[in-house]
Parts: sequence; C-alpha cells; structure tokens
Amino acid sequence: MKALRPPRSGKTHLILANLLLPAALLASTANAGAPILHFGIVPQQSALHLARNWGSLLQYLGKSCTLDLQFETAPDIPTFERRVAKGQYDIVYFNPLHYVVFHDSAGYQALAREKDTRLVGLIVVRKDSPIQNVRQLEGKTLALPAPESFAASVLPQAELESMGVHVNVSYVGSHDSVYLAVRQGLYSAGGGINRTWSQQPDAVRNALRILWQTPPHTPHPFATRPGLPSTQRQCLLRTLTHLQDTPEGLALLQQVQLKPLTAARDEDWDDIRRLGIHYQAPGEQ
Repeated sequence: MKALRPPRSGKTHLILANLLLPAALLASTANAGAPILHFGIVPQQSALHLARNWGSLLQYLGKSCTLDLQFETAPDIPTFERRVAKGQYDIVYFNPLHYVVFHDSAGYQALAREKDTRLVGLIVVRKDSPIQNVRQLEGKTLALPAPESFAASVLPQAELESMGVHVNVSYVGSHDSVYLAVRQGLYSAGGGINRTWSQQPDAVRNALRILWQTPPHTPHPFATRPGLPSTQRQCLLRTLTHLQDTPEGLALLQQVQLKPLTAARDEDWDDIRRLGIHYQAPGEQ
C-alpha cells in the first residue's frame, strides 16, 4: 500500500502526534525543492525526547546529501510497526527483530549499524527492592515496552521462560514508561536496553538498579526502503559512516547515544534469525 505523503516543503517536519516542538527543531535541512525522505525512529522514548535528540543529526544528513529529511515517529511501537509494514518510511531506525521481519515482508535493506557495540537487554528493579535474583520474579508483574521490543521484551521473556520463571506482563508503550513505572513502584521490575538506560536522567537511574542482562546481539540498524535511489542511499551511508571523523559528527552521534557507525549487510543479523523467534508482521495477521 502506498503511504500518504504530506505536501512538499523545504522545512524539516517533526510529525509527533500533534506535539508542538521548539522552533529550533523546525530549521531547514535542505534547499527548497530538495527530495523529501521520511525518516522513521522507533518510539522507544517520548516523541519530544526523540525529536530533540535526533533533530540535529537529520539536519546534518539533509544538508550533506541535499535532502529534506522529515523526522517521524509513532505514539507507540505497535503503531510504528504497522507503518513500517506499509513502507511508510524511506529510512528507518528500528530494532534487530524489526529488521529481520521487515526485510522479508517489506523489503527494507540494511544501511548502517554501530561498529563496535552490541545490544543488551536489561531487567531493572527499584534500588530498594528486596529482589536480588531473577528467580525471585516468579509470579511478579514485569513492565515491558511492547510485545515486539526485541531486547527489552522478547529476549527477557524467552530467557525467563527457559529458566522456568513465570511472570505476568504489562505493556506500557515505551522504554521511558518502563523505567518511570518501576521507579514509581507500579511494577516489581521492567525491561529495557543498555542504550535507553544510559539516556535516563540521574533521578531515574539513581532510583533503579540493573538486576539482569541478556546475552549481547547485533544492534539496531538504519535501513532503507526498496527502490530508494542509489545516489541517495550511498550519500546517506557515506555521511553516517564518516560522522566520527569530525568533532561535529562525533557530537551528533553522542546526542543520540550511538557509537561510530559502519556499513551494514543483511547477514549481520543472522544471530537474530538463529534465535528462531516467531513473529507475524502487522498487516499479515
């Protein structure tokens, strides 16, 4: 199904479910009339938080490649998945399971990934919680972002099941919501990942502690839709993988909590495929 496109414009559009953003985030990324590309970011955190962190990087990429990159996210991960399934995003940053699924069902092609970083899922509890071992989660309720949040939801549940630990699950919509809900004592524990954990304010991290971590896996990819012009794809790849070469580029990576990037290949995510996780893509159910 062809995704609906907004009118062409020379401005960066931050499509954030009716959120009004600071004017600084609406700066132009390219000359008027530059090709518009829709850049989708998985909503692991609030839309406003994501826009503030990713806006400068998208502006830099747009200027470097003479493109008008439109930042887009979704109110929750299931909605984001449905949009990816429809091919709504030209470029997308999403989790490894998303890539494996939507490479097959929607044709997304790997573009880049972090070079020397592995994705690790976490289970966190309040710092004053009496729980000291994951086996003590038996019968407790675990806050998770969404059913198909790979390292924050899928892996912890699979590992707990393999240990014979039975938990109840409540999906709260985002990683930020998980950490806040556990901090507030609404749930005994919650699932997240190393990157979003490191992005939490000190007030949140100081109130929580990491109880358990998953084995490491290939991290989130940047991917492009099938049919994206090769000149655009190559410019984006070149710019992304050379960000670490300048102080400005390094600062942009640090703003989104990413380490230096490298070109990605589809087989980089074979470790995810070997897990044999069954997932039915939205729109195919």
